[in-house]
Amino acid sequence: MPDIQAGQSPQEPVELQRDTATTDDAGADPAAARTATLVRLIRVAYPHPSFPDGPYERTARAVRDADTGDLIPAGLDALDAAAGGDFTAVDDDAATAAVEQIADSPFFKLVHSTTVVALYDDHEVWQLLGYEGASFDKGGYLHRGFDDLDWLPDPRIEEYAGEPRVELVPVRTEQGAQR
Repeated sequence: MPDIQAGQSPQEPVELQRDTATTDDAGADPAAARTATLVRLIRVAYPHPSFPDGPYERTARAVRDADTGDLIPAGLDALDAAAGGDFTAVDDDAATAAVEQIADSPFFKLVHSTTVVALYDDHEVWQLLGYEGASFDKGGYLHRGFDDLDWLPDPRIEEYAGEPRVELVPVRTEQGAQR
């Protein structure tokens, strides 16, 4: 069992995946603070408690790269204002409420449109979700993994034993007449 130093609380396994370390000069680098706020925004908007920080950080980098204008600084300032000062310091419920307040902004639309692609196209995320990637080069899914999702219940497949169903749509014959 690891030693817990005085003043530290034990962390739950989910919390161990997040970097909770603090430093005395945390506010010294404005770019790092903006990145931390952007990562927190993406984590709140796309919550996956089992994901480590890496995919979120790579996604934040993709969002920064996609910003051709000056949306990020103004958007993060608006997010901090919606959170009452510091978005990274509020709990998840307050963070969600702050995100909802800016959801119609061009900034959040940039974050959303970039994140939905960048986060779920990350190969580490694929591994975490159990997605094996494209199957075409391996012969397709039909005979390789089509039904290997062990977390889904087995499908209920039964033969229909009742009366034949009545055809609701008229069927045309070759001569064009209906029967």
